[in-house]
Amino acid sequence: MNRPAEIPADLQRLIDSERNRDERITWSAQPLPGRFARKGWPIVLFGIPWTAFSVFWITMAARGTMQTGHLGVFSFFPLFGLPFVLIGIGMLTSPWWLRRQAGRTAYVLTNQRAIILSRGWFGRISVRSFAPEGLGDLRRNQYADGSGDLIFTQDFRRNNNGTSNIPVGFLGVDDVKSVEAQIRALIANHRTPPD
Repeated sequence: MNRPAEIPADLQRLIDSERNRDERITWSAQPLPGRFARKGWPIVLFGIPWTAFSVFWITMAARGTMQTGHLGVFSFFPLFGLPFVLIGIGMLTSPWWLRRQAGRTAYVLTNQRAIILSRGWFGRISVRSFAPEGLGDLRRNQYADGSGDLIFTQDFRRNNNGTSNIPVGFLGVDDVKSVEAQIRALIANHRTPPD
């Protein structure tokens, strides 16, 4: 499992600008690129037949157009499959894109909250902040090497097949049990005593 390098300076500046004046960082890291990219393998498996069929369709459409001798408007018919091939290439390269995204993501735990910060394209910055009260339903998925995921919540997205659940939290972190202990300590420190 390859380990991420130290948090890049540009991400560190974003982390520092996100902190409140009385907030101090207790832990920060980036996702493990290899562990983060594993989420893309099911997409790759779906992308193989998708791309193969798209290329087959373009080939057969081009062959049919050539054999019939219809040029003109029909000569563009095979190009209708091109967007599907491009989508297939995107699916086949999804682990690479996820690996890149891992390098643009930082996880931060402070004495007040948990933060997921990621840089997107064209200067877009996404910041998700979780107060201790929002971390009570914490779930840990751990792998044999000690790395794993800490799931805070789920995002629900609608697609053609219904609704899909996307886990949100510190995904693909090293020594996940230790990070969980720090989050549980943050939750315990912010619990209000009963009346």
